[in-house]
Amino acid sequence: MNPKLRQLREKAMNLPLSPGVYIMKNKSGEIIYIGKAKALKNRVSQYFGSDRNHQEKVRRMVSNVDDFDYILTSSEFEALVLECSLIKQHQPKYNILLKDDKGYSYIRISNEDWCKISHVMQKNDDGATYIGPYTSSWFVKNAVDEARKIFKLPSCNKCFPRDFRKSRPCLNYYIKQCCAPCRGNISLSDYRERVDSAINFLKNGNVGSISELEKRMEIASENLEFELAAKLRDRIAAIKRMADKQNVMATRLAEQDIIALMQEGNDACFSVLRFDENRLFDKEDFLLSDIGSPETARSEFINRYYSMRDKIPPMIMIDGEVESVELVEMWLSDLAGRKVHIHIPQKGEQMRLIELAKKNAAEKLAQSRGHKGSDTSALGELAELLGLKKVPEFIESYDISNLSGSFNVAGMIVFRNGKPYKSSYRRFQIKSFVGQDDYASMAEVLERRFKEYELHKGEEGFGTLPDLILLDGGKGQVSAVRPILERLGYGNIPLFGMVKDDKHRTRAITGDGGEISISSKRSAFTLVSTIQDEVHRFAIGYMRTTSKKKSFTSSLTSIDGIGETRAKALLKFFKTIQRISDADIDELMNVPTMTRPAAEAVYKHFHKRDN
Repeated sequence: MNPKLRQLREKAMNLPLSPGVYIMKNKSGEIIYIGKAKALKNRVSQYFGSDRNHQEKVRRMVSNVDDFDYILTSSEFEALVLECSLIKQHQPKYNILLKDDKGYSYIRISNEDWCKISHVMQKNDDGATYIGPYTSSWFVKNAVDEARKIFKLPSCNKCFPRDFRKSRPCLNYYIKQCCAPCRGNISLSDYRERVDSAINFLKNGNVGSISELEKRMEIASENLEFELAAKLRDRIAAIKRMADKQNVMATRLAEQDIIALMQEGNDACFSVLRFDENRLFDKEDFLLSDIGSPETARSEFINRYYSMRDKIPPMIMIDGEVESVELVEMWLSDLAGRKVHIHIPQKGEQMRLIELAKKNAAEKLAQSRGHKGSDTSALGELAELLGLKKVPEFIESYDISNLSGSFNVAGMIVFRNGKPYKSSYRRFQIKSFVGQDDYASMAEVLERRFKEYELHKGEEGFGTLPDLILLDGGKGQVSAVRPILERLGYGNIPLFGMVKDDKHRTRAITGDGGEISISSKRSAFTLVSTIQDEVHRFAIGYMRTTSKKKSFTSSLTSIDGIGETRAKALLKFFKTIQRISDADIDELMNVPTMTRPAAEAVYKHFHKRDN
């Protein structure tokens, strides 16, 4: 805890109820956070009061604050403008900061007879020809890849004619995406003609390139050069196919940006899809950590991102709520010199683009953490569906299993980052009553689980608190467990039930307020179904093992001198009934608690026929 907390709170309580900017500093006088406020006293005093509702990032920041300054402004909008300017100037540690690595990109045509086309980030004095500069490296890379595929140009590092016929062609030749000069079967003039056509395509785009090729095809046909005309026809078809693929990414809005956030644990990623002239022309991803609440993070991200960009579109689509959205729109409009709107789409084409941006963010975030993008995407969908404050890293699920009221047991499984985390699986035998009562069983299991947490904090398994609890069952199970969590002080952990249909398949998720359909969210549906199937498998497997052991124990307790304790000791020592029956008296005597009369009784029981 910060030793100066009381002193800082007293200073904050003396601030005016006016709009302004506050500047937090550490012991060295370094600025570590800059924020804006509509009422400085109310906002700043919140930092130095109870930290119960603070995000972890805020707690760490407050623990490092030694003093703060403030600047009064005439309006909240002026405070926002000043905040953005100061953050850009000082780059404080606890504000969202974006690394602006947006350099220029070029298309490079090497200076040699068998020249190659490539995408580069720098223009060097090497005799090569450069087309550019372009601001979007993503656009240039995709354009070069398209040109290579359409005109079947090599993308390998082979040098021609040095490497003619020295190795077999690569896969691109066999899938008709390379003319394979390495085979030595294409003339230099034909190769250079392909390169010139590709350069024309890159400079003039689809329409100009198609027009030029169509003219050449007509001339070839008139001159009865049918083979050349057929080649040109194929290139035109390839360009049109590529254009059709691009049209999949076309929008009815000529200019707009799509922004989506994906979180996993303390890490997050913003993905931005930029559209101009109705088509996607750029994509950017930003990896961040400890961003706090999504609403605040989106607001800060927009402020930081567009303070680094000259071009601001009239429409910005985003995947969720933005803190102080009206102020942010005013600031963007002031920067752009025209009206800028921020919109949260709910359906249709824009919603499809938001989902695409989320998928990109999930994939980038998963790569950085060594996971699969599909797992991150599914967790994000689930968090959005259930209204969770953050994407659940640890999910615990519980199921009860019994055999007509006997052998009453429960299984607890853990999914970490969307995958089974089997080292944290746990099993329970119901102890508080005899018979079948799923509600009481679930309540007992959850109470025992969280009491174990108090004993094993920080350890694997019981020592880790879940971010989400899923019970196999409906509202009854949730209602039975909720009071237990609240009584033990864990009522803030999200708790839901997994509801099955009459065919024992996952149908919905239920909480305190009714059922939530998950069929529309494919990734989340698959994840929940997998969790429900896994916890059912684990619980019923434990029940069958327990019933089998108890059946074996019962068969042994029918022997004179063998009680339940000795029966369990025999099973633990020999593992199976068959091995017990094969054992001689001396081997049976090796079992703890066994006496010679007891060993002889067991031996005689399994060797009656021999006797």
